[in-house]
Amino acid sequence: MSGILNEVYIYDAIRTPRARARENGGLHALTPLDLLKKLYAAMETRNSLDVSAVGEVVLGCVTQYGEQAGNIAKTSSLYAGWPSSLSGITVNRFCSSGLDAVNFAALKVLAGQEMLAIGGGVEMMSRVPMLSDKPVTFMDIPTAIKARILMMGSGADLIASLYDVSREEVDMVAYQSQQRADRARSQGWFSSIVPIHDAEKGVACDADECIRANVTPESLAAMEPSFAALGAQGVDAMQLKAFPQLKEIRHVHTAGNSPAMADAAAMVLVGNAAAAAHLAGSPRARIVASANIGDDPLMVLSGAVAATGKLLQQQKLTADDIDLFEIHEAFAATVIKAQRDLNIPNEKLNVNGGVIALGHPLGATGAIMLGTLLDEMERRDLKRGIVAASGAAGGGAAMLIER
Repeated sequence: MSGILNEVYIYDAIRTPRARARENGGLHALTPLDLLKKLYAAMETRNSLDVSAVGEVVLGCVTQYGEQAGNIAKTSSLYAGWPSSLSGITVNRFCSSGLDAVNFAALKVLAGQEMLAIGGGVEMMSRVPMLSDKPVTFMDIPTAIKARILMMGSGADLIASLYDVSREEVDMVAYQSQQRADRARSQGWFSSIVPIHDAEKGVACDADECIRANVTPESLAAMEPSFAALGAQGVDAMQLKAFPQLKEIRHVHTAGNSPAMADAAAMVLVGNAAAAAHLAGSPRARIVASANIGDDPLMVLSGAVAATGKLLQQQKLTADDIDLFEIHEAFAATVIKAQRDLNIPNEKLNVNGGVIALGHPLGATGAIMLGTLLDEMERRDLKRGIVAASGAAGGGAAMLIER
């Protein structure tokens, strides 16, 4: 899907901190519904929002199981006490779900169906672990090979092999992500964060928890590859057959240069020009255009790069025309692919770190990244930015915004 979204504006973008996806993580005590309720309340208060003016909620959620099952977009709005007239739909486009949810909400506004809509996402990975819904295409290797749907790390190692990326290069991507994220956190640059305080459950989380400021190139180099064993089960052979120019698959990705699992939620309020009269503030940005793509599923994670390229081509732009890029750090090799394919200077890409350092709460990540991009564009007084996220199976989404 792609299109020009000339009359859709971002009025607000908020998120929770990204907490470690562990029992001792700062958000673990809250259910997904509890967490989303905090954001509904914050969105209403921050914008003096008449909630009856919002017509649709679209939330991304990848593992729609247990506490996250049952159309959490609709049920969360009811749980938060918003009007029953509000429609809700939950979407799953793997790890681009949060960004796609914002795009779907924007398209509802563009079509004239709604004046205001909310897009966003949620993933509580400490409570609803990844793959707990037991998808056969990921759990059963023969089925995965037949469908050409592989686990994310296998795609990352294939990208590293195709681009002749060394272990040292991917580790440096991870090290830079940690350093940049630590600086941004310490300087208070993540201004879209809504602190989560819950006296009843003893929760107090006001900053991103996954950042490992003490990581060094040496500690990264000491980590063992994570996906070699999976490759030996037939995945490597499948990829080598598809790419005969390769002699081997480079297994360079480890726990240190891969995304960190996290708990978080995010919401983005979008609307038409008339919506400004019903809100306390002015639009923060305009959604100019968006693009979706299905890239080679064997690379799994290349969709963010391909979608960004498609968006730039459609808009007759190059990386020189864009002030900042926020591109999904879907394993370190994907970042290197983005820089090489799109000629993105290092000083424009993921300037405050990415999900390797900050954490990747699957269905929420894309919407979080949009808010992070907008925060930094405002801080630097910049005009134009692109956010892009990869999904599994080669999927990707990208969005161009202007302040």
